[in-house]
Amino acid sequence: MITAPRSTHHHNWLPILVPLVAVVAVLLLATVYTWSLRPPHSPANTNTQIIHIQPGMGLGDIAAALARAGYLRSPLTFQIYALLHGQAHRLQSGYYQLSSDMSVPQIIDLLSEGRQAVATLTVPEGLTLAEVAVLSHKVLFTDPEQFRAAATAQAVEENLEIKLSSSANSAEGYLFPETYQFQVGVEPQRIVARMIEEFRTRFVAPLWQATPPAQRWGSLHEVVTLASLIEEEAQVDKERPLIGGVLLNRLRAGMKLQCDATVQYALPEHKGGLTHEDLKIQSPYNTYLHQGLPPGPISNPGLASLQAALKPATTGYMYYVARGDGTHIFSQTYEEHQAAIRRIRGTGAR
Repeated sequence: MITAPRSTHHHNWLPILVPLVAVVAVLLLATVYTWSLRPPHSPANTNTQIIHIQPGMGLGDIAAALARAGYLRSPLTFQIYALLHGQAHRLQSGYYQLSSDMSVPQIIDLLSEGRQAVATLTVPEGLTLAEVAVLSHKVLFTDPEQFRAAATAQAVEENLEIKLSSSANSAEGYLFPETYQFQVGVEPQRIVARMIEEFRTRFVAPLWQATPPAQRWGSLHEVVTLASLIEEEAQVDKERPLIGGVLLNRLRAGMKLQCDATVQYALPEHKGGLTHEDLKIQSPYNTYLHQGLPPGPISNPGLASLQAALKPATTGYMYYVARGDGTHIFSQTYEEHQAAIRRIRGTGAR
């Protein structure tokens, strides 16, 4: 019996089908790969964030951290791209400002080149050292304890090449209020040194050193301490030399300064108003109890207060009282002072 040969048509498709499936698979993988290299968000929904790549993190750790923060479509694609382009071992630790419209290649270039985030630190006049440490932490991610540990009197002496009085126990007063640019995560020592250098450039070199020693009423530390009191007591620039003059007159007369701001500095927390009990706090900074200047500055004064402390106004004023609008009434005698208090009683002035 003659039988018909079996059809082999379906075998004839295999040589075509297998490569076709392979091509489709490759195209699909390539499409997915290309898609996952793209930014995870559209430009319309862009947000920026500072990401900390910690020392010791491997490629997988970095990819996972970026994915958690919402900057990758696929952690695996990130790793594959870094490996294919020879950048896997070049990614550097540090703080980076990432935007959600950045692609994987852009992020990897940023990390491999170590282009860390830079932030603007604006320090207003009159902040204490502790407040500057907190501000630096918020803006630059520095450790407040490490900042305070770096801000020593020794740091001032080394950067200014001078010897402070023995009562100086920190860099309080010498951290010049200004707007600075720093790399995020910078060492606190570098911030402190930069601010002290600004103090030298803006005050010590052009004003303090330009004043003949015979025309200086005190040491640099005493002038900076007085400036910090002026900074806290004055709100109007034109009154700064007057307030400086009153405080210096009281010092020379052997009177207690009775400066509220020094008591505030001695208290654990700043208060809206001082009580009679507050004025009894046992502290060398309490100028209601102790004669003379406090041991050191109570804040970091600005240039206007430093100038006013270096050259206070020459007047006969021994007292001042706040009007409640930022200005003061100045008096020469205690009787005039009491009359001024009576005139403005009820306006919130002490």
